Amino acid sequence: MLRTLTTTAVLLLAFGGSVAAETFEVKMLNKGEAGRMIFEPSSLRIAAGDTVKFLATDRGHNAESVEEMMPDGAEVFVGKINEEIEVTFDLEGFFGIKCKPHFAMGMVMVIAVGDAETPAEDFLEGRMPPKAKKRFEEQLAAF
Repeated sequence: MLRTLTTTAVLLLAFGGSVAAETFEVKMLNKGEAGRMIFEPSSLRIAAGDTVKFLATDRGHNAESVEEMMPDGAEVFVGKINEEIEVTFDLEGFFGIKCKPHFAMGMVMVIAVGDAETPAEDFLEGRMPPKAKKRFEEQLAAF
């Protein structure tokens, strides 16, 4: 009996402090506190293994990764218009997210996974609408 209690106590100490993955909600909105055509919140810092649930709050939006704005080895995801999508982020680094129909209007967000302080040097390189680039820059400055 004492051995069973000791084993149980050791297991609780070893695994009891482990952090459970969290789920964060992001609204896809026509209008919010930061303006028109936005994700709210517009940026997140999460831990590896956490999940982000993109809520189809207003119609006409989707959430998808920007392939050129992801860590090496990360899988691209594409949500359908007017549908919620849940994405688990297992790799550390910065991820650019967009609403495809409203990308030109600046409907973008940044998700930072883990402890990385800055994105890859080429994170903002490549062609993108000026309003989207401006919002990405503002979001990165918030980290």
